[in-house]
Amino acid sequence: MKTVLMVAEKPSLAQSIAKILSKGNCSSRKGLNGACSVHEYMGTFSGQSVRFKMTSVCGHVMSLDFIGKGCDYVVLWLDCDKEGENICFEVLDAIEPVMNRPYGSERTVYRAKFSSITDTDIWAAMNKLGEPNRNEALSVDARQELDLRIGCAFTRFQTKYFQGKYGNLDSSLISFGPCQTPTLGFCVERHDKIQSFKPETYWVIQAKVLKGKESPLTLDWDRVRVFDREVGQMFVNMTKTSREAKVESVSKKEKAKQRPLALNTVEMLRVASSSLGMGPQHTMQIAERLYTQGYISYPRTETNHYHDNFDLKGTLRQQANNPFWAQEVKALLSEGLNRPRKGADAGDHPPITPMRAASEGELGGDGWRLYEYIVRHFIATVSQDCKYLQTTISFTIASEGFSCSGKTLISPGFTEVMPWLGIPLEEAMPVCERGDVFTVEEIKLVERQTSPPDYLTEADLITLMEKHGIGTDASIPVHINNISQRNYVTVENGRKLKPTNLGIVLVHGYYKTDAELVLPTIRGAVEKQLNLIAQGKANYQQVLQHTLDIFKRKFHYFFDTIATFDLTCTVQWNQLSQKCKLCPSCTLMFDCFSQAKPSRLHCAGCDETYSLPQNGAIKLYKELRCPLDEFELVLWTSGSRGKSYPLCPYCFSNPPFRDMKKGMGCNECTHPSCQHSLNSLGIGQCVECEGGVLVLDPTSGPKWKMACNRCNVMVHFFEHAHRVQVTQESCEACEASLVAVDFNKTRSPLPDGETQHSGCVFCDPVFQDLVELKHATMRHPSMTRGGGARRGGRGRGRGRREKKPKDKMAALAAYFV
Repeated sequence: MKTVLMVAEKPSLAQSIAKILSKGNCSSRKGLNGACSVHEYMGTFSGQSVRFKMTSVCGHVMSLDFIGKGCDYVVLWLDCDKEGENICFEVLDAIEPVMNRPYGSERTVYRAKFSSITDTDIWAAMNKLGEPNRNEALSVDARQELDLRIGCAFTRFQTKYFQGKYGNLDSSLISFGPCQTPTLGFCVERHDKIQSFKPETYWVIQAKVLKGKESPLTLDWDRVRVFDREVGQMFVNMTKTSREAKVESVSKKEKAKQRPLALNTVEMLRVASSSLGMGPQHTMQIAERLYTQGYISYPRTETNHYHDNFDLKGTLRQQANNPFWAQEVKALLSEGLNRPRKGADAGDHPPITPMRAASEGELGGDGWRLYEYIVRHFIATVSQDCKYLQTTISFTIASEGFSCSGKTLISPGFTEVMPWLGIPLEEAMPVCERGDVFTVEEIKLVERQTSPPDYLTEADLITLMEKHGIGTDASIPVHINNISQRNYVTVENGRKLKPTNLGIVLVHGYYKTDAELVLPTIRGAVEKQLNLIAQGKANYQQVLQHTLDIFKRKFHYFFDTIATFDLTCTVQWNQLSQKCKLCPSCTLMFDCFSQAKPSRLHCAGCDETYSLPQNGAIKLYKELRCPLDEFELVLWTSGSRGKSYPLCPYCFSNPPFRDMKKGMGCNECTHPSCQHSLNSLGIGQCVECEGGVLVLDPTSGPKWKMACNRCNVMVHFFEHAHRVQVTQESCEACEASLVAVDFNKTRSPLPDGETQHSGCVFCDPVFQDLVELKHATMRHPSMTRGGGARRGGRGRGRGRREKKPKDKMAALAAYFV
């Protein structure tokens, strides 16, 4: 008896398909790798009785190992996209050498095409098996090889070059990616527009009119706005000559708000980010789970158009019993479905569609929220458009034109199931006709300012990436996630992407040396070439070699001009990390002369200079401000093994209290309530010097430490703790302040698995084994003040990094050959 091996992309997918095709009569056992199960059953294939064996891979094939007797036929049930086609040929490379020899020219390799895990779709795919697409697989091979070679070469070189170059630069990995970097470029471009925006003042005329005892109407000025106040005042004076507003026309137009197009991947990602607050990567993970469980169709598709033979009614009927939208569904089934709008057919998969009913209890959390949106979107596509009446009344006051408009709902249509897109309720417009006269209640000139654009949201970025051809519907979430994970952007409220200093510095460096590395033009052109490979219209080797040649030359140029890139980054980094502090006296920006000796801050607005501690690094401290003078705090640090403390630049030179001397930081400030002061963070008397206090370093986590504010004594404690706080209570034995510590439950050193404990650092028996006395590594002996012992090693400041010899470039350029 012959054997048919069937291979799916995921174990759960293999199990679902096997149950459908065997009608539940399959046996299951663990495979050799212990991760993928094998499901066996008897059946018919090509008119003969065969044994079916259904198994899976776990993504791309990473190792090859088939033991024992081979199979006679193979049916590939991999995901029906380009990545899936690529995995098809990885599987074939692994199993064809051990397959039984075919009889004559007998066909042995088959490809199943499906879009959902339903009985109908799976049986339809089984009855209409095709062949795997070699061209689509080659396009994926080309993309993977290009991204690997280009990304590795640039990433290794710039990471090695910049590692340790700036004390406050997170340089563990400074990655470059042909898609990732243009994605970051979009975010920085918007940031630059915001920073360079100069608000412009303009004026509008605001008029309020009323008729009888009705509520007043606020009118819009036909000229919209003027940028000259005197001109605006002239128009106000003209309109004030009349106390009447005459109705010139009343127009009523019936308008429609169109139902949405069918849902594709990009639109799902946009909505999930903007409306559901879910990031693209997280959204795709949930969508894939819903797909493998059979709740929705395949979630990676560029198509937003339903074919004429798609069973819209049957799909809708499955949702008739869900209490959230049963009323709308039953109404559609009885009155008749509206044909969905005609979108674009990319030839891949049908739009994302609900495949079976589900409840909130089944899916829960984000799974339910995404499923609910997909269902509501589908119902909306077969609903009527939303219809409303727009009424516009035009007025003249003196010789100036004004108008107001309002909307009245006629038929909600699809907005019944998507109420957040509905027409908002407005006050009814007054009944009037041409020639009617209203009384002018108020006319005034209102001053306003133009506003800068906002930071890009994830939804905005997805739109830009799709427009410029950066990435695919499958890879767009990955690229956005990467720039966040690499600390190039942070995700702010509203899913807005704000570039970090590191991201800004890198993009500006690329702009200065080779702008095409960060602009979307080259990658967009490469994506078009990759699509031509997939369509069989371009040669794989020629596209690969041509693109590698381009980036090889760019890499050589980047290597040769790294000094320019370095200089740009250095200037930018200093500006961004030191030029972000507002001087409260004049609200102008500081310029930091960090290269001059001694280091200091200077405000060009009021011509004031502020001293700083020497022989260490200065950077911003969490954008926090001193409660006494509103100066932004900075953080002084002598290195990862040394001391650090925040300070106010003004208080440093102008002691705020009588018991303070010049040159003191927050760790010696006696402010009674400031969260950064000695009163809030001081723990106990120094164990070696007289007069010194051990103060918690709030920036030191997760390798927590406290340091003496006089000598170089330093105490390490509570490594890997989530939080260390100094409490208001004191130790009865030594009068030191008690500390409260919160550990990670998987790494807690506390007895009996406890994660929280409060006590005295010096006296508490639970804490005693977690405390280690050290001496800070000092860069210069003058850093030690007071009578403390000076036992710390005298480390030297970092010198200039040696320039890399050019012959080391050969190893990196090898990525391109």
